[in-house]
Amino acid sequence: MLAGGGTAGHVNPLLATAAELVSRGHSVVALGTEKGLEVDLVPRAGVELRTIPRAAAPRRIGGDLFRFPGRLRRALRETSRIVDEVRPDVVVGFGGYVSTPVYIVAHRRGIPIVIHEANARPGLANRLGARWAARVAVAFPGTPLRGGIVTGIPLSAEIEKLANLKQAGRAGVMRDRARAALGWPEDAVAALIVGGSLGAARLNGAIAEAVPAIVGHGIHLIHLTGRGKDEDAERAFGDLAAKHRRQYVVEEYELEMAKAFAAVDAVVCRAGAATVAEVSALGLPALYVPLPIGNGEQSLNAAPAVEAGAATLIEDAQLTASSLVLRLEAMLLDVRTAKAMATAARGIGIINAAERLADLVEEASP
Repeated sequence: MLAGGGTAGHVNPLLATAAELVSRGHSVVALGTEKGLEVDLVPRAGVELRTIPRAAAPRRIGGDLFRFPGRLRRALRETSRIVDEVRPDVVVGFGGYVSTPVYIVAHRRGIPIVIHEANARPGLANRLGARWAARVAVAFPGTPLRGGIVTGIPLSAEIEKLANLKQAGRAGVMRDRARAALGWPEDAVAALIVGGSLGAARLNGAIAEAVPAIVGHGIHLIHLTGRGKDEDAERAFGDLAAKHRRQYVVEEYELEMAKAFAAVDAVVCRAGAATVAEVSALGLPALYVPLPIGNGEQSLNAAPAVEAGAATLIEDAQLTASSLVLRLEAMLLDVRTAKAMATAARGIGIINAAERLADLVEEASP
């Protein structure tokens, strides 16, 4: 039983791990909530999904604090019913709201627990589950969970395929096709800008302001703004001279991220754990702009890549159009810097994280 949900950061590694376990002959059931992304993504991937009520631990004093015990009891009752019906040999948790009830129930039933923690700073659910876990997998060295084994973050099949092709030096055909589809020359120097969803406005705005200088230096851009957040970028596109417009591709989102990654030489984005794992596995130099909310985990997620020389980092408060132009030019136009950063990224990137995590699951199985 694989438990996780709510965000793509939990669901996508779960699905990659499920695919690896199924390929080894195991049966997999996913456990999620009724309102997260898993409701759509898990069945679409052909994995059976069971759902439980959401029981989020309140982070401040208020009405939710008094309602939480009742919500947790309901979630535990439903989780117990599902666990007793499915009778899993191992429970694998990826964190988030759904993991806490299944960790508690599995511990009570004596079912081995395997934990995967994607962030450098663990969440509440995984800190609890790690007390009882037979195996603990972490994405980043130094993650403060006892017994943590570095596995990386399981990649989607498409990203893993591209990463393997790049590692073998055979990604040129995919790159050329991706660039041809964009109307770019094969020898284009290009970057992918991911504005994302949460906290995208500042990054999108700085990119839009910097676009004239960036394309003026011959750099091509794919700018993924996030849904409903393309106003600044579209305005910047309209203000460009006609001869430069082909260099700047603006989209709200991209369903086939492997194609976008294949077309570029570097990435500018926030520092979510899954994004850092993908970019490093693909051997792409990166400029990370950590989201300045939460408990600071995005800066910690980016730290190993920065320390290895695979990435640079700009704090959100220091983000400006001029700082973006300078960092992009260094990553893309300075050949020695670009090559060194790509080599460093390949050195820390983990392509076979799903295999590593599946190995731990099999080790924990009675």
